[in-house]
Amino acid sequence: MASRSSGGGGSIYGGAAPYRSREGLSTRPMASSDEIQLRIDPIHGDLDDEITGLRSQVRQLRNVAQEIESEAKYQKDFLETLQMTVMKAQAGVKNNIRKLNKSIIKNGGNHIVHVVLFALFCFMVVYLWSKMSRR
Repeated sequence: MASRSSGGGGSIYGGAAPYRSREGLSTRPMASSDEIQLRIDPIHGDLDDEITGLRSQVRQLRNVAQEIESEAKYQKDFLETLQMTVMKAQAGVKNNIRKLNKSIIKNGGNHIVHVVLFALFCFMVVYLWSKMSRR
């Protein structure tokens, strides 16, 4: 594995001492000062277990990402369906208001007079009932 060093120089590892991560991993100096070589010590060979663990974590993360993707698609479809339903409802309300306005214009505005007369009649009944109940 070749990698660029940070140009630290001065260590016995060819300037790559910052890259030493743990026991079992060390670097060897190379002829070129820009490259390092990583040597894995077989005594500390639990790296296979760590790689297996990392693979399982990557697999879990991939499964989570796939679940997130499927949920996002479901939510997107749901929102699109909801938008279409709202648009249809708005169109229906607009058509009903248009029909109601045509009906009001055609039949005249007498319905407002009827509502006001009904309200006055109800007020009068409640007033008379309250006067009668005090006696």
